[in-house]
Amino acid sequence: MSGDGSTYDVTALLAILAAIIIATKLLGEIAQRLGQPAVLGELLAGVVLGASALNIYDTHDPVLHAFAELGVVVLLFQIGLHTDLKSLRKVGSTALLVAAVGVILPFVGGILTAKVLGFGPVAALVAGAALTATSIGVSARILSDLGRLQTPEGQVVLGAAVIDDVIGLIILSVVGSIAVGASLTIGGVAKITGVAVGFILLALILGSVTIPPLFRVVERIRITGALGLFGLALAMLLAWVAVRSHSAMIIGAFAAGLILHPTPRRNEIEASVTSLGHFFVPIFFASVGASVDLHALFTPVALIMGSALTIVGVLGKVAAGFAPRQFDGNKLLIGVAMIPRGEVGLIFAQMGLATGAILPGEFGALMMMVVVTTFITPPLLGRIARRAWHTGTFRRPGDGGIDDLVAGASQPDVRKTVPRSRTL
Repeated sequence: MSGDGSTYDVTALLAILAAIIIATKLLGEIAQRLGQPAVLGELLAGVVLGASALNIYDTHDPVLHAFAELGVVVLLFQIGLHTDLKSLRKVGSTALLVAAVGVILPFVGGILTAKVLGFGPVAALVAGAALTATSIGVSARILSDLGRLQTPEGQVVLGAAVIDDVIGLIILSVVGSIAVGASLTIGGVAKITGVAVGFILLALILGSVTIPPLFRVVERIRITGALGLFGLALAMLLAWVAVRSHSAMIIGAFAAGLILHPTPRRNEIEASVTSLGHFFVPIFFASVGASVDLHALFTPVALIMGSALTIVGVLGKVAAGFAPRQFDGNKLLIGVAMIPRGEVGLIFAQMGLATGAILPGEFGALMMMVVVTTFITPPLLGRIARRAWHTGTFRRPGDGGIDDLVAGASQPDVRKTVPRSRTL
C-alpha cells in the first residue's frame, strides 16, 4: 500500500477501512436476521474481503494488523472489565477441569490421527498442538451475542478459555522450539509455565493493591472520557508487559479488565471503551476471516486430513464440556463454546509452516480444521441457546455492558433468535 514505494498510502487505507466497516456491519446484521450471532457475519466479511475473494483485506498490511491487534486488546479488556473475579473463582475448579480435558483429548487425539494420516513426528506434534487452542475472543463474542456470557456456563467457558490460552502458550513455545531443532528439557518447560502463570498472579495481586488508589486520583480529572482512556492505557500497558514477559498480549489485557472491575465508575470506563470497540473489534474478526486461504482448503490432501482433524478437534472439546460431573448447567453449551480455534489455531498452523515443520498440504489441513471449527460454532450455539429458551431453561444475563461491545448490532426479534441485552 505504498504510493511511491516509500510512503504509506493513507487514502487507500481509508477506502479499505470503509469496506471493512460496511461489510462487517451488513453481514453481521444479516447473520442476526437469520438467527445467528453477528460474529458469524463478521468472519464471513473477512473471507469475502480477503485474498480468497475480493483481495481487499491484506493480512500482511502492518496498519491493518495493528488495528486488528488493538481490536482483540479492547475486546479482552472489556471482557475482563465485565467479569467478576469472584464469579470466576466459583467456577474455577470446573473451568480448570474443562480446560485440562479440552487440551489433553485433542492434543493426544490430534497426534495419533496425524500419524495415521502420514504426518511426520514433528508435524504430528504441531497438529496436536493446533487442536488444543480455544479462541477466547471468538468464544466470548458468540456467547455475548447469545446473551450467555454472564451465566454460569459463560463463566466456565471464559475461565476455561483463559486457562487454555496459558496452556496453549506453553505448548506453542515448546513445539516452536522443537520445530527449529531445540532439545526439550523439563527446566525449559517449567520456565515457560512459570512465566505465563506468574504474570497473571502478579498482575492481579499488584494491580488490586496499586491500581484502585491510582484511579481514585484519576477520577478527579474532569475531562470527558479521561477515565476510560486511562483504563484503556492500563490494558495496553499490561498487554505490552505480558508480551515482554513472554506471555500473551490478550492475557495482559484481560488481567487489566479484572483489576478494574471493582472500580466504582466502571460503567464510565466501559462506555468509553465500547465506543472504540465498535470500530476496532469487527476489524479483528474480519482479520481472522481474511486469513482463510480457500485455495489451500480444497486440495484432496487438505480435505481428507482436515476432515479427520476437525472431527477429533470437535469431539475433544465437546467431551470436555461434560467432564465436570459436579456442574449441573448446560454442559453441551460449554463443550460447543470451546470448539472455535480462530486466530489462535491459525498461529499454530502458521508457525508450523514458517519453521518447515509441516508441508503446504498439512498446513491446508490445519487451516481447514481452524475454519470449520470457527464457523460451525455460532450456528450450533445459536441452536442450543434457542432450544434452552423454548424449554424455559434460558436465563437472561444482567446488564448490557459487554454485549454492547461484542454484539455490535441492533436488538433482534426474540421470536426469530435468542434474546440479547440492549445495545448502543
